Amino acid sequence: MLLHGIFPPVTTPFYSDGSVYFKKLESNVAQYSKSPVAGIVVLGSTGEAVLLSDQERQDVLKVAREAASPHSVLIAGSGLESARETLRLTEYAAELGYDASLVRTPHYYKGQMKPLNILTFFRTVADRSPLPVLIYNFPQATGYDVPVEVVVQLADHPNIVGIKESSGDVEKVRKMVKGTAHVKRTSTVTEVFAAVTGRMSAAGTLASPANDMVPATALSGSTTATLQPPPKFKTRTKEVGFQVLVGAAQKLEPSLHAGAVGGILAFACPAPTACFEIFAAWKEGDTALAREKQERIATAAQRIVSDMGVSAVKYAMDLNGYFGGPVRLPLLPLTAEMKAEVERQMAQIRN
Repeated sequence: MLLHGIFPPVTTPFYSDGSVYFKKLESNVAQYSKSPVAGIVVLGSTGEAVLLSDQERQDVLKVAREAASPHSVLIAGSGLESARETLRLTEYAAELGYDASLVRTPHYYKGQMKPLNILTFFRTVADRSPLPVLIYNFPQATGYDVPVEVVVQLADHPNIVGIKESSGDVEKVRKMVKGTAHVKRTSTVTEVFAAVTGRMSAAGTLASPANDMVPATALSGSTTATLQPPPKFKTRTKEVGFQVLVGAAQKLEPSLHAGAVGGILAFACPAPTACFEIFAAWKEGDTALAREKQERIATAAQRIVSDMGVSAVKYAMDLNGYFGGPVRLPLLPLTAEMKAEVERQMAQIRN
């Protein structure tokens, strides 16, 4: 699965009473589908997934999938503390038509999470997962940081296709890219090298060049011959290897230069276009423009996402035409002073 580009880890909207506001989730996902992002992550950290019930997680996955366009890559945040429950949620996401699974590191028993525990956990999940697996390393939240050496070993598993590295450590990204360079894999892509999702395939819109030939029966004059309508697009393959995505928008540009192929960025929830512009400039080889676009959002991303958290991300969304709304306890709403700062940070960052 091609996972290059920018992916907002969509928030979960709530009513003021704390129940999930599914209509607003539909609206947000539909808007992201019209933006230049490659796809979305559902039930990530920014989606307050750990604060949802099992049924709510399933419902959020279903509603988001139905609202997303077929060309949007859908990644399900299906990591839970046990391999058994992780697989249960992953299998449900696969039934819905998701394209990949984002599995965070188990961390409740972090003192016992030795390399063998992590290796066994991810290999067990990947062996049985119907979806390609992305490792999710977020030490600021979990208190556990996956060592580079463990990532390199896991990268050899054929169903572990990449990692979301949210530590913000660019040098670690560089080491992971170098250590996994031996992994050679290909992915099916469109003629313009965009991802081919499972929903696109299911819709019957794909064709290989070999399928362009007219059946012989269609040339024989037979009245029973039926010509198929021309395909909407053709496919090709692209070498992708082990794909490293990052989670810190304020360090996206240096991470791309270190070998990352994109980002799952909370700051892309309120500002998907601003984040995409960094990626697009880097992809075009315009280093100066990529750095300029990075400097434009660096402070805002640091303050809003890293320092103030989900409440601030949601308020920034409210400012930029998405529905952010309230958070769930134990998260708290922003103070008036914090709201004012978010407004200042987002003043020049519009979509």
